[in-house]
Amino acid sequence: MCHNRRPTSRPAKNKSTLLLPVISATLLSLGASGAYASGFQLTEQNASGLGNAYAGSAAIAENASTIFFNPAGMTRLPGVSMSAGMVLIQPSFRFSNSGSTGPGGLPVQSNTGGNAGSLAVLPNAYMSWQVDPNWFLGLGIGAPFGMSTQYSNNWIGRYQSTSFGIETININPSIAYKVNDQLSLGAGVNWTHLSADYRRNVPATGLAPSIALSKLTGKPDLNGKVDLQGDGLGWNLGLLYQATTDTRIGLSYRSKIRINANGTTTLGNLPFGLAARTANASTTVTLPDTAIFSVVHDLNSQWQLLGDVSWTGWSSIPSLDIQNSGGSLPNESLKLKFRDTWRIALGANYKYSPKWTFKAGVAFDQSPVHDAQYRPTSLPDGNRIWLSLGTQYHFNKHATVDVGYAHLFLKNPSINNASDLTKGTVYGSYQASIDMLGVQVSYRF
Repeated sequence: MCHNRRPTSRPAKNKSTLLLPVISATLLSLGASGAYASGFQLTEQNASGLGNAYAGSAAIAENASTIFFNPAGMTRLPGVSMSAGMVLIQPSFRFSNSGSTGPGGLPVQSNTGGNAGSLAVLPNAYMSWQVDPNWFLGLGIGAPFGMSTQYSNNWIGRYQSTSFGIETININPSIAYKVNDQLSLGAGVNWTHLSADYRRNVPATGLAPSIALSKLTGKPDLNGKVDLQGDGLGWNLGLLYQATTDTRIGLSYRSKIRINANGTTTLGNLPFGLAARTANASTTVTLPDTAIFSVVHDLNSQWQLLGDVSWTGWSSIPSLDIQNSGGSLPNESLKLKFRDTWRIALGANYKYSPKWTFKAGVAFDQSPVHDAQYRPTSLPDGNRIWLSLGTQYHFNKHATVDVGYAHLFLKNPSINNASDLTKGTVYGSYQASIDMLGVQVSYRF
């Protein structure tokens, strides 16, 4: 495989004028929808790694998206490098009922919710800039966490959730230093904005048992909605080591990010023409930290092998607790009991010609949801196997396009969630899978 050569001279200073338009264009391009990955972490921060199932992610450093996976990799990018793209994510979650019940254990007659997955778009953009032969600056913008599930009306688990969405945007200024020809170090700061939207039905008679509200309104269910937004700060570190001429090792770590989110809880569809009831809502969530160990080895001039082991500290989220102030509406609590998880990926690149490279990869991705009784309808997650293919085309020494595709197999996650009897019991299993298609354009000056 062709190696990225380290620069021997200082880049032209006037290239720094590219920073402002690139950053502005990047910010305007982002409108990330909620998407779905292991838990609600989004590994899909570029399309160039999608074809390898993100094997070697902290060591490959083939374009500016290394800022997310390992900022030390910027030292392999001479001059000014830019990379931007998107990944389309299409999950499918179809519930099969095995005896679910409504609030209080009463029978519930309704449908199974259809496909709770919906198409999501995950954009990203990066730029790195070589300040001098040893120092590099970078900026990354993406969405490292997100998810979305939405069921059809009047589905059997509507008292647990009808829709649940989490969206984030992360801005990651970074710096890297080339210690010598073997060792590079990198670091970054992360500002993350999170927004969440949680909706479910509420049985009207449960709020006023002495009045048969369903007989008065003809609509037995009230509508509950929680909207929250918040911000948090974190940091990340990276190390890149050229062990031999053909073997490169990468290590990276992204810290936890504590987010204090505030918003409103609204209870609508009240009887007698009453106005919706609203309360101030708040919650605190600690997004998990992650660590990656990667190896890239050039077997010969055509074949490159990649490996990856990563860990995510999902136990930082034992539950999601929403406090509603004023006492007019009850608090909400979603027990999760997430476990820490591991991800293992292997990949290979084949350089067919100076212009064409073909990619492949496989991965095992562990889910933080490990027990049917704690699997929420809002996150019907399970362990998955990745199968990935991709291609890379070099127009010239400056411009490259990557296209990647992955199919994720999930082993029919089971659910027996009865953690809150006022929300009923959802008992059954999901037929689940995920398809992803990504495109990435990279350019060097």
